[in-house]
Amino acid sequence: MKNSNHLRRAAAAVLAGSLLVGSLAACGGSASTGNAASEGASAEDIAKALQTETTLTVWGWAPQLEPIVEAFEAKYPKVHVNLENVGTGNTHYTKLQNAVKAGSGAPDVAQIEYSALPQFALSDSLVDLDGYGAGELEDDYTASTWGSVNLNGGIYALPQDSGPMAMFYRADVFEKHGIAVPATWDEYVAAAKTLHTADPNAYITSDTGDAGFATSMIWQAGGQPYTINSTTDVGVNLQDEGSKKWTGTWNTLVKDELLAPVTSWSDEWYKGLSDGSIATLIIGAWMPASLESGAAAGSGNWRVAPMPTYEKGRAAAAENGGGGDAVLKQSKNKAAAYGFLQFSNGPEGAKIHAANGGFPSTTADLETDSFLNAANPYFGGQKINEVLVQASKDVVPGWHYLPFQTYANSIFSDTVGQAYGSRSDLNDGLKAWQEATTKYGQQQGFTVSTK
Repeated sequence: MKNSNHLRRAAAAVLAGSLLVGSLAACGGSASTGNAASEGASAEDIAKALQTETTLTVWGWAPQLEPIVEAFEAKYPKVHVNLENVGTGNTHYTKLQNAVKAGSGAPDVAQIEYSALPQFALSDSLVDLDGYGAGELEDDYTASTWGSVNLNGGIYALPQDSGPMAMFYRADVFEKHGIAVPATWDEYVAAAKTLHTADPNAYITSDTGDAGFATSMIWQAGGQPYTINSTTDVGVNLQDEGSKKWTGTWNTLVKDELLAPVTSWSDEWYKGLSDGSIATLIIGAWMPASLESGAAAGSGNWRVAPMPTYEKGRAAAAENGGGGDAVLKQSKNKAAAYGFLQFSNGPEGAKIHAANGGFPSTTADLETDSFLNAANPYFGGQKINEVLVQASKDVVPGWHYLPFQTYANSIFSDTVGQAYGSRSDLNDGLKAWQEATTKYGQQQGFTVSTK
């Protein structure tokens, strides 16, 4: 979801330490999150709930939710949905956590990004949807998005969208300077040098330091810096092979000043995308709509290619952003709330979501001829979904987020971000990030290993 990722990056600080207060007490030392497995409803109960006068409150910011709610209410006229955008990023999650801690005031359904989901599942805030039949839906979603909602054996959301990464690039800029589309990261670095030497005002991409981007790049490199052994036992190792592989490549771009010194989502950033002075974006599949609206002057010049890889001919991608919808334990209408999830994140809602600029997580929608063969005028008539769908299949498996990932991301600028600012070794920044993240986790009562 483009807005989700935009605002996640724009937030200077996300959830603070108070979010985990009481979470460990709620979960104890068990390797399972809460006791939601005992809850549930049959398909018949869910269908009955959708034919009963009911009001549901849904918190979410994605613009696609509005037409989805409209279609849902038309199909189930006895269920009224109060759709509330209570904020994004820090604001959204803080209000949600405050309601959880207070024991009242939470919505029936909340939109939650994949990186934040473990934190709310851990605090026993969410319903395990397995008892409602969600376990039967695994094959309906891409492996990476399903893996993001299936936590410690429980299913705590249904995937809404996904963000498999690809390389968006300016074909006109590459052609002007005789640069071939890079297939490997070595070729990408070489292209960065060629471009900036030919035009000192042009850069291969921009990156002033972003936690979501860094973790996605480590993911693509095969890194698995975060391990979840139980709800109270985790691992943080930002010195694993994949982490060092990424810094080994990206350090050259940082130290040689080959990255545009502009902040993502700023007016200057959109200007660079519009005039070609920023020649590529390594980003999630939700980006096309943002390019079309924010960099309209670049229409016809952008194209999409697979992410460069560390080994030529061996495809690898990662997810960048995206999220799902969860049912809160406070809901008094859980069966109807799950029915809403089935609609919004199932075949009907997924089509509405895709038609309004979202990138689906549902395998059936990703494989339709109409989706795959859609020629996009902004991208010079390229069938970009062919590339993006293949990227969703090439996502490296095995990635996990920490149950306090949102806090970890909030201190990225104080650790790795300092290396960007001083053009020093990003690996030293990762060491500082690991140390600060580990310290925080231990303060919250987690057992945190670093090997």
